Amino acid sequence: MAQAPFPAPVPLLQGVRIVILVGEEYEDLELWYPKLRLEEAGASVVLAGGAVGQLYAGKHGYPCRCEAILTDIAADDFHGIVIPGGWMPDALRRDPAVLALVQEFSRQGKLVAAICHGGWIPISAGVYRGVRVTGSPGIKDDLVNAGAVWEDRPVVVDQHHITSRRPADLPAFMAAIVEFLAAAAAVAG
Repeated sequence: MAQAPFPAPVPLLQGVRIVILVGEEYEDLELWYPKLRLEEAGASVVLAGGAVGQLYAGKHGYPCRCEAILTDIAADDFHGIVIPGGWMPDALRRDPAVLALVQEFSRQGKLVAAICHGGWIPISAGVYRGVRVTGSPGIKDDLVNAGAVWEDRPVVVDQHHITSRRPADLPAFMAAIVEFLAAAAAVAG
């Protein structure tokens, strides 16, 4: 049997559990890139939406199957939440259970990561007051009006909040998320 040319890397995020929100018209890359990158780093990822088994279509048609019901998710069971953009956040931010979940992640100082229009959910959850963030330029006024401090950068990290503007920023977004989670796991473990 041939030996692999390179030893398998030790997963940085072994034992880390992350929830990613999913719903109709999510931004395809902003869900799949984080999911796959987190799994590659050893994290366990759960896609949470309205109904287990429901198939959601992304803005560009890529399907995603829901693995858990949002109302069954507890921040105590996860190390963080990732909120993709697209039109999905505009619908989900009207759900009190989604807002309560994001508030609890933030209250516990756990990862609250949002990209592009994903920032609509933390805005509605009221967790951005005084927090440095970025997001889609289309929601800049919403972020500022929610009390956030806007920065036009590929990624902004402020305590447990990590934000990015658009799909092109995904490499910086995920590097910051993996670094944050690895540091948190090292402190905890």
